[in-house]
Amino acid sequence: MSLRITTLIACLFISTASYAEKADRDKPLQIEAQRMSIDDAKKIQILEGDVILTKGTLILRAERVIITEDQYGFQKSTAFAGKGGLAHFRQKREGRDDYIDGEAERIEYNTANEVAELFHRAWVKGGEDQVKGDYIWYDAISEKYLATAGENRDPKAAPPRVRAIIQPKNKAPLPEQPATRGNPLELRGADGLSTLPDRQ
Repeated sequence: MSLRITTLIACLFISTASYAEKADRDKPLQIEAQRMSIDDAKKIQILEGDVILTKGTLILRAERVIITEDQYGFQKSTAFAGKGGLAHFRQKREGRDDYIDGEAERIEYNTANEVAELFHRAWVKGGEDQVKGDYIWYDAISEKYLATAGENRDPKAAPPRVRAIIQPKNKAPLPEQPATRGNPLELRGADGLSTLPDRQ
């Protein structure tokens, strides 16, 4: 048996009730960087130095980004973090005022299917839910995640694990308890003050 364990420890598949901003797909791609190299023949752009990509509500920040374009005009962006850092993306959720945030050493985003892949020290957070793993696949349209724990390079270390915080989706208030036999019935008037029936 090899001392290096390269097994998939855990997978987590989560589906939330909301969806990423649908209008982002039709928005233009805006680019900011310190250096830019464009090869129109090969449909490749290389961006370096404090790169910021914006497409609608989607914002991608990294130290280096390579953008390729397919025959249908869809772009695939591969973002690399700087030394010791993490690349970051953020996107508004459809019909809500909050965002999906994520970070990793490398982030790949495909505009054709709006899927993001995060590699190494990856995490994705939406609202109060959060997923952490070595690799995270994230569908921005349906807000579904697939997370894996990666590989264990140290045979003496504990097995790597996926970690997640998932909040309950339906926090319905508890139903009011009916008055039981023998207990006085409490009534509240329009002013909010309690009134008890007169006892004869």
